[in-house]
Amino acid sequence: MAFWLLLAACLYFAVMAVRLTIIDVRHHLLPNRIVFPSYGIAGVLLAGAALAVAFSGVKAGMPDAGAALFGVPVLGMAAGGAVLWLFYFLLRLVYPPGMGFGDVKLAGVLGLYLGYLGWSHVFAGTFAAFLFGGLWSLVVLAARRGTLKSAIPFGPFMLAGAATAMVVLPA
Repeated sequence: MAFWLLLAACLYFAVMAVRLTIIDVRHHLLPNRIVFPSYGIAGVLLAGAALAVAFSGVKAGMPDAGAALFGVPVLGMAAGGAVLWLFYFLLRLVYPPGMGFGDVKLAGVLGLYLGYLGWSHVFAGTFAAFLFGGLWSLVVLAARRGTLKSAIPFGPFMLAGAATAMVVLPA
């Protein structure tokens, strides 16, 4: 059961990422009608997978199943979502033109996914987002397609960074 819930969560992430990337590139907008439901959908699927693993471990008599049963992955999801949301909110607070509030809201969703996997994923996904965004900015500047004042949508880089951390780092 856990496998199917995780697969559904990953498929939802992929669909959400493609839709948000297209919209953000075209309109510099991450719509609430996609981001807000993603909290619930990702939360239910990932928490369901964590609990399914815990209950299967308890049924099998595994000694460490108790930690999973008390929601350690679920707590990691909640903490990852809260920490990433707060980090991006602080960035928005410090320099509002540099970060849209849609990015802040998306950060919480990505924190759920990355927090499910662990803190190394949270840090790596966040670092990768800024690395990808910075490299893209350098390409735009070098190609003379923009200036230091040019606005670039950051949502696609956040999504790419999270996806990279989920795929590259071991779970």
